[in-house]
Amino acid sequence: MDKKELQKRRMMSYFIEATNKIIEEEGLEAVTVRKVADIAGYNSATLYNYFTDLEHLTFYASIKYLKDYVLDVPNFIKSAPSALEKYLGIWKCFCFHSFSNPRIYYTIFFNKHTESLSDALQEYYEIFPEELGDQTHDILPMFLKRNIYERNITALQSLVHEGILDKADLEEINEMTLLIYQGMFIRLFNLEIDYSTEVAMEKTLKYIKRTLMVYCIDSTLNRPS
Repeated sequence: MDKKELQKRRMMSYFIEATNKIIEEEGLEAVTVRKVADIAGYNSATLYNYFTDLEHLTFYASIKYLKDYVLDVPNFIKSAPSALEKYLGIWKCFCFHSFSNPRIYYTIFFNKHTESLSDALQEYYEIFPEELGDQTHDILPMFLKRNIYERNITALQSLVHEGILDKADLEEINEMTLLIYQGMFIRLFNLEIDYSTEVAMEKTLKYIKRTLMVYCIDSTLNRPS
């Protein structure tokens, strides 16, 4: 890595860490360019050399809050007896963390910069590699995909490899699964329902399971517990 790239990442880390400080002390809504620049020790104009706007900066800073989810995934799947149970464990972990912190997860997965998520994650984890943890080779690619749609398709591939699902059905399963998840997530985000995190998670998992059962090649053999 050349000096210019190292300098860029160092500067980005200053602004990201300053933003995280504000989020943790005052909340996401309190973040302003002036506050971030003051804490980082640079002027506002310098910040715009590395981030296109405030939303771009908060998008990067919010990735920090994926750390608990990323490091928790192995705990949800370590005893999974099959690819199907492993897939459902990944979803259970994601639902738990995203439903617990919807404002941050909305910023990461549903804002105008989300389509650049893959590049952002690659760059972010090069700046803060310790936040990715020691992920297995079959899980790591999912974390680095461009958006939530590609992440789920990647996770579903293992079910095709085990003969649980037909590859021809993946796009349809993916769309239906994400409609279930996003429907619950957006209702929580907009405060349209007062479900606890646990209730919202269990309902979402139940509907995802039922969807998968429709498409399982052998639902008797592969029905999750």
